[in-house]
Amino acid sequence: MAAIGIDLGGTKIYGVRLEGDTVAAEGKAKTPTQGGPLGVVDAIAKVVSELGAGPKDTIGVGAPGVIDVERGVVRAAPNLPGWIEPFALGPALAETLGVDRVLVDNDVNVGAVAEHRMGAGRDTDEMLGIFVGTGVGGGLILDGQLRRGASGLAGEIGHVVVVPNGRTCSCGGRGHLEAYAGRAGMERRARELDAATHDTVLVELAKAKRMTSSVWAKALAAGDQVAIDLIDEAVGALGRAIAGVILTLDLQLVVVGGGLADRLGPTFVGRVEQAARSELFAGASPLRVVAAELGDRAGAVGAALLAAK
Repeated sequence: MAAIGIDLGGTKIYGVRLEGDTVAAEGKAKTPTQGGPLGVVDAIAKVVSELGAGPKDTIGVGAPGVIDVERGVVRAAPNLPGWIEPFALGPALAETLGVDRVLVDNDVNVGAVAEHRMGAGRDTDEMLGIFVGTGVGGGLILDGQLRRGASGLAGEIGHVVVVPNGRTCSCGGRGHLEAYAGRAGMERRARELDAATHDTVLVELAKAKRMTSSVWAKALAAGDQVAIDLIDEAVGALGRAIAGVILTLDLQLVVVGGGLADRLGPTFVGRVEQAARSELFAGASPLRVVAAELGDRAGAVGAALLAAK
């Protein structure tokens, strides 16, 4: 018996067939831009079929947004085209695939599970996983188990306030970490500065498209001052947010992944550790902030691992 894991993203559906701790097969498809949730169900079902799922295999999905894990419902998914109302993704997939149950959890939660079981956190029972990409998300592992909390918000570090009354976050709040360290929030700020005569190569490289992680890396390599300043802000904001978690839970390990962190590499992660340490009053803290190891596979692998439990 194998476990199938699916990582549902805004642009791509990526799946793995996990046999033990080995990725035996991979598959992917574009996330449909038409057809809403039912179109996504059909696309996921096709990837699952290509992975050779058997009748006894377990299936898990990591999805962006707010998830009701018990019912398999995606309550809100602003990054998925056409998803307006809550949608019972788990039951819909189970019916389409002819299986009893499909587990659905938040994409960052499943990524944290993967890094804990098979990645950078495999030697510890307690860790915080932070994923820095378009937004910033977190997953919390305590006593070797994923902790979702009373309302499923445990680990949602992206919406911790790091600058009181600061920049507006995508959720509508102000001063949240995601507004300062998420790629979308940083892009908004870069375009504002460029429009206000602070010329930046970021806009030149991206033009009308998104400022991808590679655009940020190229701008930094070119010595672009706006890019440097915004990355410095992101590092400081991440450090403040992490320090708050450490002073609350006294964790020893934080694993940092996601598209932007993966692209900027160990130097970026090392700076985040230094920033976090500078905010701790206990200088002898054993805190380590390390780079994630599983890259793009983390979400799908974590979904498979959770489904197999």
